[in-house]
Amino acid sequence: MDAGSISLDGRGIENLAPNQRRNLGVAIVPEERLGRGAVPNMTLADNALLTASGQGLVNRGLIRFGRVREFSREVIRRFGVRCNDESSTAGSLSGGNLQKYIIGREALQNPRLLVASHPTWGVDVGSAVAIHEALVQLRDAGAAIVLISEDLDELYQLCNRLGALCNGRLSPLASTSELSIEQLGQWMAGEFESAEVNHVAA
Repeated sequence: MDAGSISLDGRGIENLAPNQRRNLGVAIVPEERLGRGAVPNMTLADNALLTASGQGLVNRGLIRFGRVREFSREVIRRFGVRCNDESSTAGSLSGGNLQKYIIGREALQNPRLLVASHPTWGVDVGSAVAIHEALVQLRDAGAAIVLISEDLDELYQLCNRLGALCNGRLSPLASTSELSIEQLGQWMAGEFESAEVNHVAA
């Protein structure tokens, strides 16, 4: 970062390492499923270990493989991931099923803040519905969710507040029920005053 800050409950987290952010309850669903969200040639269990090691999967530096497999099976079961079992490789799953697995892996860590980037891009309708339900359940459980998407229907359906990013600037945030698509379109084109832009604290 060249300027600005990112804060969680008043604490600056912009310079923390990923594991330190996770210890504070931050989780992420990246836009790119294969390569960022999951390693294609690794099993689902091993992919769970990548971000969920803090969920009792590692003890004093030693991997608890039974716990890892159990955690992975729970993700598969609760989020309806279609695969053979936790030993299936991430690359063998369809896009929708892998996305459900990634979101389930993050959701089962009970995050305080989930950043989800284009969570339903390229998935089938059934998977999109399941992903939306998972996000709503997390929200209802008290998690803050930052949803980044180009699907306006998705944004208006799921978000309480909306804003737009343009050329590295964040527009004001407005209540979804009070923000017209026309106004949002102007913000998406960068038509907002710099003086209106404030930092966003989750």
